[in-house]
Amino acid sequence: MSAGTSTDTRTTRAPYARTTLGEGPALLLAHGAGGSVEANFGPILPTLAATHRAVAVDYPGTGQTPRTKEPLTLDTLADELIAAADAEGADTFALAGYSLGTAVAVRTAARHPDRVRALVLTAPFARPDTRMTLAAQTWHHLASSRDRDKLARFLLPLALSPEALDALPPEQLAAALRGTAESAPEGSADHVDLVLRTDVRADLAAITAPTLVITTTRDQLVPPALQREVAAGIKGAAVAEMGTGHLPFAEDPARWQRLITGFLAEVETGPSARAAE
Repeated sequence: MSAGTSTDTRTTRAPYARTTLGEGPALLLAHGAGGSVEANFGPILPTLAATHRAVAVDYPGTGQTPRTKEPLTLDTLADELIAAADAEGADTFALAGYSLGTAVAVRTAARHPDRVRALVLTAPFARPDTRMTLAAQTWHHLASSRDRDKLARFLLPLALSPEALDALPPEQLAAALRGTAESAPEGSADHVDLVLRTDVRADLAAITAPTLVITTTRDQLVPPALQREVAAGIKGAAVAEMGTGHLPFAEDPARWQRLITGFLAEVETGPSARAAE
């Protein structure tokens, strides 16, 4: 998409595109800013769907969901997740969020504690700190300018771990930059605007569901200290570490999938689950 003046074609309200795959206990998925269901969960979605009925929605301006004129809110995105669960007949469900999707998941779990059986938060943040805020402000500016090449050159070093970035030979680096530029969704700036306004610290103490926090320890976008802050704020939260940057689905999707499904299996076959059978 070239830079320059464009006509705002956003709609005031449109249905969110929904993805449903697999059979079994319901698992809701909340994707990250500048991503989509396919971009963030695509590499592990078939395996998740082998044991669960995966249900997800694309935020406005990504996937098949049109942009909206109103600023995005966590409450609106949480409501859309609940609406998707209702449409699929899922009274209770596990919930996995990634990046911005972790804040959406936390808000959902805090508002609907009786419906969330388990919570998995990957690369989470409850609020952006100064470093993350400055990075997100630049991200927002570049996404708004429609200069996709500059956007890609800014985002890729933040998205990948230093080790993964340095390991790319020139031709693969060029392909990664090109892919990042071409895949940036129309609604990226809207998503990042929400990142800048996110603060779910007060919601953390309201979480009652068994929770796994997966920290990405080589993350250059969401500092690991912010991820640990989320884990510390949720009573009894388990923590697992991945030695990746902000994109576990790109650097180590197999381990990410195993952490998610392993935790869900423990929760779903635990003493309380067996007693209900």
